[in-house]
Amino acid sequence: MVALVAVMLGTGNTTPRLGIDLAGGTSVTLKATSNQQSAINPANMATAAGIMRDRVNGTGVTEATVQVQGNDEIVVNAPKGTSSTQLANELAQTAKLFFRPVLAEQVQANAATLPKSSASPSASSTGGAKPSASASASGKPQATGSGATASPSASKTQGDAVSQDLKASSSASPHASASATAHASSSAAAAGTPKAAATPSAAPTGAVSGQVGGTVPAALQTQFAATDCTTEAGQAAAQLAANKAAETDQVVACSQDASGGTWVKYALDKVAVDGTSITKAQSNLSTQTGQWEVDLSFDSHGSGQFANVTGQLAKNPQPPTNEFAIQLDGKVQSAPTVSSAITGGQATISGSFDQASASSLANVLSYGSLPLNFQIQEVVTVSPELGSSQLTAGLIAGLIGLILVVLYSLAYYRGLGLVAVASLIVSAVLTWSLMSLLGGAIGFALNLPAVCGAIVAIGITADSFVVYFERVRDELREGASLRPAVRNAWPRARRTILVSDFVSFLAAAVLYFFTVGKVQGFAFTLGLTTLLDVVVVFLFTKPLMTLLARRKFFNSGHPWSGLSPERLGVRNPLRDSRNSRRPARPAAGKEA
Repeated sequence: MVALVAVMLGTGNTTPRLGIDLAGGTSVTLKATSNQQSAINPANMATAAGIMRDRVNGTGVTEATVQVQGNDEIVVNAPKGTSSTQLANELAQTAKLFFRPVLAEQVQANAATLPKSSASPSASSTGGAKPSASASASGKPQATGSGATASPSASKTQGDAVSQDLKASSSASPHASASATAHASSSAAAAGTPKAAATPSAAPTGAVSGQVGGTVPAALQTQFAATDCTTEAGQAAAQLAANKAAETDQVVACSQDASGGTWVKYALDKVAVDGTSITKAQSNLSTQTGQWEVDLSFDSHGSGQFANVTGQLAKNPQPPTNEFAIQLDGKVQSAPTVSSAITGGQATISGSFDQASASSLANVLSYGSLPLNFQIQEVVTVSPELGSSQLTAGLIAGLIGLILVVLYSLAYYRGLGLVAVASLIVSAVLTWSLMSLLGGAIGFALNLPAVCGAIVAIGITADSFVVYFERVRDELREGASLRPAVRNAWPRARRTILVSDFVSFLAAAVLYFFTVGKVQGFAFTLGLTTLLDVVVVFLFTKPLMTLLARRKFFNSGHPWSGLSPERLGVRNPLRDSRNSRRPARPAAGKEA
């Protein structure tokens, strides 16, 4: 209890997050779009709503609701405290992840963002961009024994990620600068006017999901030259074209840094590995670099493709023909170099991510691609449905229930009632601390049904005390003294308490997994408080009873202890023994 309270105060999460019905939140309206109108059907809309529900609740119990509205719109409501911009961007991502070999690249810099003293910047200039991350794809040497880590020369300006918080950039390395110089002149980089990339001289051959590397066709050169990644219109046009392209098409994609000063334009080959081959994506903190990263695991088919294509790319000594672009929803997230084949079906997208951005990317990749494309129609802040008055009413109801339980415990159990009160206080502190910490850690939002679940938990906790106290009193009625009674009553009481709590927890689990929305909040709170009841009874109530049984007040059967023989209907054994030694007095009117 002390540790939880200390963590709660240390992290600043001193109060639970409130749900939409109590504190309002954010409402995001998304409109489905597709090249084929027939694709926007109830089945695909229901699938998209399910994926969005998983995404928005993927990091915890956020009490978000996802509903299909009309024929082509989905409305997502999330509680207060959720970033509206991040939520909207994450939900709108279709999560189409492709791994494509790089055919050509060009560094572009916006002249408006360059220092005024730079009259003729070179192609290697980053345009004053501040390095914020350097993402790379790498195998896990410790996992496979043959993984390859991206070399420093892979460090390049990175593109947008699944939310505005996930943006990566880094300064170009000597290799990257040399590559950029081969494809664009200094004046073109400064003016933002792209030119066609030269054909890579070391283009490998060999079929692995299409030709790896290879020359840049004339049509792709024309598209590459016409694409201007220094403008929002150019970026949007490139992203739209890449999203519409088939997996067998070669595409042009942009990668923008966080500061908006430098861009990299890529000509990409056919898809070598499809993101649907990913079986698992999770974020974690690297023990080697101390940076957040996203670990990917491929199935057997994707693992073989990944090993083959990285092996082919590793044969090329110079960028960009040994680079492997990670393309998410039409944008390049990273394009690291490959020095050796990456086997074992493991890869890592690493960089200077924070916990939120890494979790966001892993969350989107974990639940798969949306069957449709979605555009953000509206992002608004919604007012609370019930408000503070209803929250106050719920808290008052809980307080009244708690007071009634305390009064009944003191009136019926007297001194033992203090044990019940102390246990209820400990349970309340633990519940409050955990709810506050879970609000900050996993986004748990306390709605009105969740408050009801906490009120119901008062009765569950009190029931455990009643079971144990009555078992102790039964032992005393059978003639045992208090200390043996406390010890002998525990095994039977423990079994009953565990069975009762198991039934409550099972009911909560069924509600949580087979319902959605606000009912899940009730189920989560009920399950949490049921587990805490077991903790409190085993680690606080039972040890406290053992200590009190050594005290004269309880051990002697004081009338206010709640364990007096007269109150239990048992004659005092000491008084009975004295009376048995005293001679019987003759009845009145009779001789002795």
